[in-house]
Amino acid sequence: MTVSLGKTNFDVILIGIGEHYVGDTVLSSIGLGSCVGLVLHDKTTGIGGLAHIMLPDSQGKTPERPGKFADTAVSVLLQELEKKGANRTTLIAKLAGGASMFQNFSGNLNIGDRNVEMLRLLLAQEKIRIVSEDVGGTVGRTVTYYPQQNARYTIKFATGNYIEI
Repeated sequence: MTVSLGKTNFDVILIGIGEHYVGDTVLSSIGLGSCVGLVLHDKTTGIGGLAHIMLPDSQGKTPERPGKFADTAVSVLLQELEKKGANRTTLIAKLAGGASMFQNFSGNLNIGDRNVEMLRLLLAQEKIRIVSEDVGGTVGRTVTYYPQQNARYTIKFATGNYIEI
């Protein structure tokens, strides 16, 4: 998809639920509710990846879409980044999403919190530093990641508000 901003056109790859992509192209994921948009970015090579994570744990199963689960998404992003020349020691992470879309439920049903908690655990195990995040709340988000712009990560909320992390 090509997007126009002012006088500039650029290609954007849309990442759907459970999908991921690694490279240096602009990546976007629409409608993150309890899902989390995980960015892993190599500061040295300027490449990175985005996964649209729906659930925290694959329970050891090999999913058709590895971006669907936090555990398999982290693994596949790391593998594909390393294949493209990234170095784990220069990787950073950014997280957005993980909203509580069902305010009347708590505990185990709050998938957003569970997704974020699992990602924090997995990234700590891999020694990948989370440099910024915008997680939680009760509002959905659309995210866009710009690998060639020093890991710029923009978030547009369903309310219309916009931030960069």
